[in-house]
Formats: sequence, structure tokens, C-alpha cells
Amino acid sequence: MTVEQIENWFTHHPPKDAETIARYQSIRNAGKALALTIQACTPVGADQAAAIRKVREAVMTANAAIACEGK
Repeated sequence: MTVEQIENWFTHHPPKDAETIARYQSIRNAGKALALTIQACTPVGADQAAAIRKVREAVMTANAAIACEGK
């Protein structure tokens, strides 16, 4: 891991254009749909919470990939 990578990961990257905003939204919408499906189809409990948390983490990591441009 390089200093450049760390600098990039811990820097705010505002959306550059409408296409980037749309990509973020598409990922959030898909994650929300999956989280709602998990919530509707599974019993309340630690496993349900963990599953939804992992979806949230996946959405956040995917959006970070966009923001950091794969670097």
C-alpha cells in the first residue's frame, strides 16, 4: 500500500458530473432493493442485521470505487 493510495482513499471526491451522480444512485437503488428484500424475507435478528449491514458496506465500497476511479 502506498502513501498515494492512502491519500486517495481518505480524500473527499465530489461527483464530477451528472453521469457519476447517476452511477452512485444506481448502486444505492440496487442496494436498497436488496436490503428491503432481505428485511421482508428474513426474521428479525442478528443475521438479518448483518446481511443488511453487508449490503450497506458493499454499496459504500462500490461508490468509493467510483469516487477513487479504481485507484
